[in-house]
Amino acid sequence: MSRFTEVMYQNARTSKNGFVTGEPSAPLRQTWSDVHQRARRVAGALAAAGVGPGDAVGVLAGAPVEIAPVAQGLWMRGASLTMLHQPTPRTDLVQWAEDTANVIDMIQARAVIVSEPFMVAAPVLAERGVAVLTAPELLTGDPIDPVETGEDDLALMQLTSGSTGSPKAVQITHSNLVSNAEAMFVGAGFDMDTDVIVSWLPLFHDMGMTGYLTVPMYFGAELVKITPMDFLRDILLWAKLIDKYKGTMTAAPNFAYALLAKRLRKQAKPREFDLSSLRFALSGAEPVDPGDVEELCAAGAPFGLKPEAILPAYGMAETTVAVSFSELSAGLIVDEVDADMLCALHRAVPAAKGNTLRLATLGPLLADLEARVVDDAGTILPARGVGVIELRGKPLSRGYLTMGGYVATQDRQGWFNTGDLGYLTEQGHVVVCGRVKDVIIMGGRNVFPTDVERAAGRVTGVRPGCAVAVRLDAGHSRESFAVAVESNAFEDAGEVRRIKHEVAHEVVAEVDMRPRNVVVLGPGTIPKTPSGKLRRAHSVALVS
Repeated sequence: MSRFTEVMYQNARTSKNGFVTGEPSAPLRQTWSDVHQRARRVAGALAAAGVGPGDAVGVLAGAPVEIAPVAQGLWMRGASLTMLHQPTPRTDLVQWAEDTANVIDMIQARAVIVSEPFMVAAPVLAERGVAVLTAPELLTGDPIDPVETGEDDLALMQLTSGSTGSPKAVQITHSNLVSNAEAMFVGAGFDMDTDVIVSWLPLFHDMGMTGYLTVPMYFGAELVKITPMDFLRDILLWAKLIDKYKGTMTAAPNFAYALLAKRLRKQAKPREFDLSSLRFALSGAEPVDPGDVEELCAAGAPFGLKPEAILPAYGMAETTVAVSFSELSAGLIVDEVDADMLCALHRAVPAAKGNTLRLATLGPLLADLEARVVDDAGTILPARGVGVIELRGKPLSRGYLTMGGYVATQDRQGWFNTGDLGYLTEQGHVVVCGRVKDVIIMGGRNVFPTDVERAAGRVTGVRPGCAVAVRLDAGHSRESFAVAVESNAFEDAGEVRRIKHEVAHEVVAEVDMRPRNVVVLGPGTIPKTPSGKLRRAHSVALVS
């Protein structure tokens, strides 16, 4: 038996902790033993359906109460799980069906497990010849014991954030999961007796599925899990649940913390929530804006939120989930550097005055990982040299499945090119500046889209997390950029003029470069990945 499955089943039998779902309308707490018994039923039904060792199975379900036993049931059968991207009210269902069929073909899925609120997709998938099983039916199976598993067996095939028309699935083994899970346990200073995790993260994303369901299930940790739709319907539900369950740990992308800060300031009553129990609030999955973290700390202070609890982090599906955590109780640590030196000479030189850039440090590497930074020629750079971040270690996936077949993630020495530009501090802490493919090159200077977007987002009327910098004429001598922002006032001509002017002003002040164009759009117009990241390359049509 692999260590992943052996420890998970053992903790299910012995842990006193449980799994709370159904908030806010119908909260239900199950012990991990309860989840395990339901998983045994799922395993029995899967066996009857012919699912066994080495099979790949897709899952299209929304309720954590079903996804947890379904996932464990698949692992009990020695199968791998792929969480399929979920359609939203704005999704083109015809295109979604085509993209999903591509994923199913790519992973050679034995079956797809479907449940609410996506049952409407079952006949669409069946029409395409996909074997469809439903979660409610699986939960009525006859319980069976798990099969033997090995360390190199696949547990997850995690779709990357951009996996739509040309999908890519990261292969995560049992061994990868154990290495990263145990490193996170140490990095978070986890206490099985006192820590309570509260999460709304989507289960089709690596931070939600791996970090905030699989890992707690592996250890038998106390977990409160709601859906992203629950969170979006009531941002303050997040704070309510931290208060109600005395939550000590949570995680979210930067934009969610910005939304929470806004709601705390505008809607929450004094002392309505007690957030003082929170000790570990990870900020990851997208660039961390120091200003947003500082705003959350200020907005949360009247509710007992400790500033040292907000901890920027770095991670990706290719390393199972986590790469680095800020050190415990350190809170936000800002590395302020000379912006001109960074952009022109690719050096992160500390500076306290002049044209400076404030970047969040993302902490030291977790156990079993090593990092280096290289330039275009592959030369390893010293501390504060800005280049491509490469990683190596036990949590690193061996490769991807793509429509063209298997693609290795690692070179011959085991290094993985992350595609992220950044540097290491003298203490070995990771700092990320941006994605290589998104960097705008003007007049020999690198302009990072995140800096442009941060500046645009400061303008009153721009929706939080809804500003995108688009690279124009990439690779040509006249390369430039444009900015698209969303605003609720997109139909007010006067407001649109003001927003355009102020966005251009803020961008020039931030990066000393003027955008060729600024476009103000309605809500929901800027394309994003299923996990909420900006699709910069797909936004070009918006500004042309």
